[in-house]
Amino acid sequence: MQSLPPEPAFDAAADTDVPDYEALLAACARGDHAALKRLYELESPRLLGMVRRIVRDNGLAEDLLHDAFVKIWTGAASFDAGRGSARGWMYSLTRHLALNAVRDRDAHEQPLADEGAAEAVDGQAALEAWRDTQDNFAWQDSGGRVVHCLEQLEPVRRNCVLHAYVDGLSHAQIAIRLGAPLGTVKAWIKRSLLALRECMA
Repeated sequence: MQSLPPEPAFDAAADTDVPDYEALLAACARGDHAALKRLYELESPRLLGMVRRIVRDNGLAEDLLHDAFVKIWTGAASFDAGRGSARGWMYSLTRHLALNAVRDRDAHEQPLADEGAAEAVDGQAALEAWRDTQDNFAWQDSGGRVVHCLEQLEPVRRNCVLHAYVDGLSHAQIAIRLGAPLGTVKAWIKRSLLALRECMA
């Protein structure tokens, strides 16, 4: 991370028990290094945990966390509160970096011999990543019902939903990952979303 100025401009005394992430990002956009430091102190442990679950490599996870905070710093001015929460934006940015790193790595490696085990690990990683980030997105008021309802789905259908809405994969990418026909994947996702809505009603 970049070195911090000896006398930060961000007023730590004004910081409350409930951090104002939008204000901190706005301060980053103005070049306030202390605001970046505060964001790092608040979120780096959870972000690192999320990245570790996705990439399964401690060294790579630490590098990606550093890259994420560089992007948070340089991209803070592009944050749009109308499109979601500031904290959710940070998690989404970091998650996409991690997922891109996994895709790049997987493109140069042989697939696991045990495809069933690979699918189980993949789906579990997606579920854990969703649990890490669920409080930052639209389902945050569900009182934990989404996790319960997701766990009621058949594993392959749950994985389809998670790959689509957590990993950000297209239906075609999910079909390739699961080795299933594209039409089947689309049907699984559609039926699973209906089942989730019914479960949460």
